[in-house]
Amino acid sequence: MDKLKDLAGKVGGNSSGGQTTGTTGGNPGQEDYLDKGLDGVETKFGGGKIDPAKQRGMNEKITDFARDKFEKSTGKDVPDKFSN
Repeated sequence: MDKLKDLAGKVGGNSSGGQTTGTTGGNPGQEDYLDKGLDGVETKFGGGKIDPAKQRGMNEKITDFARDKFEKSTGKDVPDKFSN
């Protein structure tokens, strides 16, 4: 998880790698399929040590980064079903 925190810190411009709260765009407080999928992976493989609700800010940065990379590499927008 430390690597993910470092990546999220770099993507979000937070050089300390700290966690931020809230959502970063789209519809605040509403999770799309990608957000829910990441929460499911954390729950399943986190060994019960990761609470997705507490990691919401960092998870949002990770999923936004993934969406951005998808759009840049394919030239297509992420389908509305998967995007905030």
